[in-house]
Amino acid sequence: MNTADLGLPVDVPSTALFTDQYEFTMVQAALRAGTADRRSVFEVFTRRLPEGRRYGVVGGTGRVLDAVENFRFEPGVIGFLREKGIVDEPTLEWLASYRFSGDIWGYPEGEVYFPGSPILRVEGSFAECVLLETVVLSILNHDSAIAAAASRMSVAAHGRRLIEMGARRTHELAAVAASRAAYVGGFDSTSDLAAGFRYGIPTGGTSAHAFTLLHDSERDAFRAQVESLGRGTTLLVDTFDVAEAVRTAVEIAGPDLGAVRIDSGDLLLVAHRVRQQLDELGARGTKITVTSDLDEYAIASLAAAPVDAYGVGTQLVTGSGHPTCSMVYKLVARARSADPAAPLEPVAKKSMGSKSSVGGRKWAARRVDTGGVAEAEVLGAGPVPAPLADHQLLVELVKGGEIVAREPLDAARERHVAARGRLPVSATQLSKGEPVLPTEYLALSTW
Repeated sequence: MNTADLGLPVDVPSTALFTDQYEFTMVQAALRAGTADRRSVFEVFTRRLPEGRRYGVVGGTGRVLDAVENFRFEPGVIGFLREKGIVDEPTLEWLASYRFSGDIWGYPEGEVYFPGSPILRVEGSFAECVLLETVVLSILNHDSAIAAAASRMSVAAHGRRLIEMGARRTHELAAVAASRAAYVGGFDSTSDLAAGFRYGIPTGGTSAHAFTLLHDSERDAFRAQVESLGRGTTLLVDTFDVAEAVRTAVEIAGPDLGAVRIDSGDLLLVAHRVRQQLDELGARGTKITVTSDLDEYAIASLAAAPVDAYGVGTQLVTGSGHPTCSMVYKLVARARSADPAAPLEPVAKKSMGSKSSVGGRKWAARRVDTGGVAEAEVLGAGPVPAPLADHQLLVELVKGGEIVAREPLDAARERHVAARGRLPVSATQLSKGEPVLPTEYLALSTW
């Protein structure tokens, strides 16, 4: 079943107003000037990675494709724009029939990226491309930030299970997107049922402290949970005294108890004590899950603890200190006329400081050494050098307005593991550092 076709409450019928007003005023002015139909190329990239990060992770590509497909100006939207005087009537007529008819290329979801990487390349008329700026950036900036944080946590977990549980710490729709991005970055499941319904992500959850406090005793609460959910359930053991709770849990569920969860205290110390106690009680197969405001550093600090799974909320859905990737959407080439045969000319912003951009419609490739380990992100315009031809990164996503690259979410998740595995070993260090790959430009100029 394709849940994307079910019309779920978390879907938005039209993404056309997920824009900044200046995009509409630019379209109006370009239509009046006769430049709106000039063939144009926009690229999404970031000038730098978040401080201390060694690589970025592309997240949200699939959601971008959905957003482009749903970018339609329905009568109610046109009425709003008319009532508020956002644009004039000729522009409203143009918007009423808007359908993106251009091409989009990009790094496939789950791929890693570096400063300057053309993560997405949008080609078409100026007017149809410029309208997509805000919605594209809002998705890619959010989802890539979450995916990058998830990737770092996945590295720190060393194969132990990761559970996303941050829905209560962010906007209800952002929570669904965050679950999706976390899954791409390496998390195994989510507590958010909307994400499970919408994207098929495995879900899980048992009980909170409120369930224990509802009952007259912890024993009554454990018995009720086990009788309802079975011996394989996870019992929360830190409402009162942990040692007493573990003893009670095994008495009620027996040695086949699925897991216990610890949500407070010195997790390293408590996990060791709980593991020893479980083993002594014969529950050697019972797993230990820890929660409590974890991030990648806290997870790494528990590497020596007998922990089987981590539940992560706040730090994950806020990008672990970096809630955005600072991606931008810039015009890099355009034609001098609307003639489809008119050649593209590179254009770029000339700015003092760090806001200049590099013009030209770019390709991207990742050069590798003789062992297959990446050693540089190479960007260029024009012909691709033969040694890099088989290492190009951009793939076709939209052709002539039609989506051509939909894929299962698991494909992006698997791609990320492979891409990260081809980076130098230092990429997985959690200590702050520079991007693990340099970005090299061939035959490009900064204007």
